Amino acid sequence: MSATAYRTHRCGALSRAEVGRQVRLGGWVHRRRDLGGLVFVDLRDRDGLVQLSCNPAWSPAPVMERAAALGAETVVLVTGTVQLRPEPARDADLTSREVEVHVTGLEVVGPAQTPAIPVARKEKEELPAEELRLRHRVLDLRRPELQANMQLRHRLLQRARQVLTELEFLEIETPILTKPTPEGARDYLVPSRLHPQEFYALPQSPQIYKQLLMVAGYDRYFQIARCFRDEDLRADRQPEFTQIDLEASFVSPDDVQNVVEQVLLELWQEAGVQVDRPFPRLGYREALEQYGSDKPDLRFGLEIRDLSPLVGHDAASFVTEARAAGSRLRGIVVSGGGAFSRKEIDGLAALAKEAGAGGLIWARRAAGGWEGQGVKAAGSTLLERLGGSEGDLLLAVVGTDAVSSSALHAVRTALTRLPGVKRLTDHAFCWIVDFPLFETDADSGEHVPAHHPFTAPHPADLSQLKLDPGSCRALHYDAVYNGNELGSGSIRITDPAVQREIFSLLGLSEEDIRRRFGFLLDGLGAGAPPHGGFALGFDRIVMLLAGATSLRDVIAFPKTTAARALFEGAPAPVDPADLRALHLEAKP
Repeated sequence: MSATAYRTHRCGALSRAEVGRQVRLGGWVHRRRDLGGLVFVDLRDRDGLVQLSCNPAWSPAPVMERAAALGAETVVLVTGTVQLRPEPARDADLTSREVEVHVTGLEVVGPAQTPAIPVARKEKEELPAEELRLRHRVLDLRRPELQANMQLRHRLLQRARQVLTELEFLEIETPILTKPTPEGARDYLVPSRLHPQEFYALPQSPQIYKQLLMVAGYDRYFQIARCFRDEDLRADRQPEFTQIDLEASFVSPDDVQNVVEQVLLELWQEAGVQVDRPFPRLGYREALEQYGSDKPDLRFGLEIRDLSPLVGHDAASFVTEARAAGSRLRGIVVSGGGAFSRKEIDGLAALAKEAGAGGLIWARRAAGGWEGQGVKAAGSTLLERLGGSEGDLLLAVVGTDAVSSSALHAVRTALTRLPGVKRLTDHAFCWIVDFPLFETDADSGEHVPAHHPFTAPHPADLSQLKLDPGSCRALHYDAVYNGNELGSGSIRITDPAVQREIFSLLGLSEEDIRRRFGFLLDGLGAGAPPHGGFALGFDRIVMLLAGATSLRDVIAFPKTTAARALFEGAPAPVDPADLRALHLEAKP
């Protein structure tokens, strides 16, 4: 309800229906135009803009005087009559721009200093530097683009709550002050004043608590959860973030994926996009083989092919030697890619090298046959066996699977941004399944969880857990959209003995296990149903649906990539007396 003691309508809500009515408005001065005795003001609130017309024919002299002196971002209260704007000045895209308000009263209630950054900008005008905008975030948040993002965020949150409630999930809050436990990143630690030298941790996720809720018999849980991770940041990461967290009992991976698909379809529908389900499923190794990534962008074809079986005796020595050492020749055939310029191809080659490849083999099929430096490298035999059509471009890499996957993923990603590359669809979801349970730490060579240590091993691989843990698959699944990971989930370990074995494989002693995870093992020992769940990265979803390029454009008060809050100035030094109360001392 927009009507209050100060206003009858929001600015952006006025339409033809109000023509002739007396209205009261409140808002910010977006722009002022003084046309020789006539003053026009665009007044803005969260619903949009309306034009105020100040004319001596209906506006008293004090109103004209105040209107002529208005500065940008000043807050005013206005009274007046709604009238249709002259035909040439109407804007069919904005309901309120069909009308204007003939002002009879105007009062300044919020004088504003000259804005440090502009809120009103001309079309295609560049934004100020992001750091400057973050230092003046209150002004930045007034921009119509960010207001639209925040309103979309609100609508998506309510839609998620609605659909999960309809699916009989209970919204339950879990603790923010909790026990330090490893989940793949550093914890933010909070010292306890009442318990010297002891610390809480801010949760990296509600993982253990939601499992315990399943053990406690709540069957279906969800939460719009705030999570905290002390890790290096990127454009799509923040130290504190929001996820749509859910868990359910007596479920299989298909059951969880079915729920997540329903949530995602509802969210995309709220943003005005219709998508289909079920989502296709790709095995982890299949995704790496065909797309070089476990987050493949399926809007395009551009599948990676194993070219090794096509290699003949006339391939370059570095190709045949690499194959003899166990490497493969893999590549992408780009239909119509022969039209790319040499500069564009050289740019792709540079990306392949940055990703670890020795170089990029390329050849294009012209009317007279294949041409380019790749003809000698790949050999005529391979190119003849490859076939293809005039205008095709071959891009290939020789190396280990890890190298060729990384390099060809980088090349493929760059290809999707080049003009002329055909897009098959605008919205491509998929599930990635059959992840490995463990990865090998590059520094120590030891096993580490591919995701987190509470993921259940695939039942078919359980017998290999002690003999060859690296070969075990996990009951883990990721949801991917247009090359972006939307979230991860898994079926959880419910047998305390298996959970202990996983902890042991990760190098934890029995004393460490009891100290850090005793409460979880005790809970599982009380009788745990089979259960699993998922967590959707809500900030990332809003970013994608808003068409934004950074999470900071869909979060009200975000941190920088250095984890600083520039507007409020956090983190900040603490008074030594406050530290002493916490039994701490800050050392230089």
